[in-house]
Amino acid sequence: MAEFLKIYPENPNPKAIQKVVKVLKNGGLIIYPTDTVYGLGCDITNIKALERIAQIKGVKLEKSNFSFVCEDLSNLSDYVKQIDTTTFKILKRALPGPYTFILPGSKNLPNPFKKRKTVGIRVPDNSIALALVAGLGNPIVSTSIRDEDDVLEYTTDPELILEKWDNLVDLVIDGGYGDNEASTVIDLSEDEPIVVREGKGSLEIF
Repeated sequence: MAEFLKIYPENPNPKAIQKVVKVLKNGGLIIYPTDTVYGLGCDITNIKALERIAQIKGVKLEKSNFSFVCEDLSNLSDYVKQIDTTTFKILKRALPGPYTFILPGSKNLPNPFKKRKTVGIRVPDNSIALALVAGLGNPIVSTSIRDEDDVLEYTTDPELILEKWDNLVDLVIDGGYGDNEASTVIDLSEDEPIVVREGKGSLEIF
């Protein structure tokens, strides 16, 4: 049974954030709000938790396309090869925001991702998500929770999310209704930015 925890995005309660951080540090899986759809996440440093997420998503961990949710751009250098000024300016302009940027991965990637040439980086414009990453002290590995329903691709109601994921995760945060549009994915690993998926983020800023 997953714990169901209400956190208000306007002013996330530090005690509640710490409670979730403790779950993450203990290898737990959480469902949490972002500035787009609700995400399924775990601590990037916990191999067992990473394997659980891969199993739930039905993918091999080494081949997964999970995003790294960061608090800001300061820990980019831990996971990303040195980027040029143009790329950095794009990131600075767009983040925090509803974008996933695909960037060239560095040699410092956690073991399961070592062979990956690229990584997806997210800095969501959501106070709960950012407070969790800040409390944890390193990125959360994340993937959006999709729905089998053809009409609604993403569940937006936290209570319905709890119903569906109750036996799969350790904690579900109720941060209010989520969005039903995923992030815009932009590949910055080549010379020119390539739009991989058009989502919530506007393309005009590019």
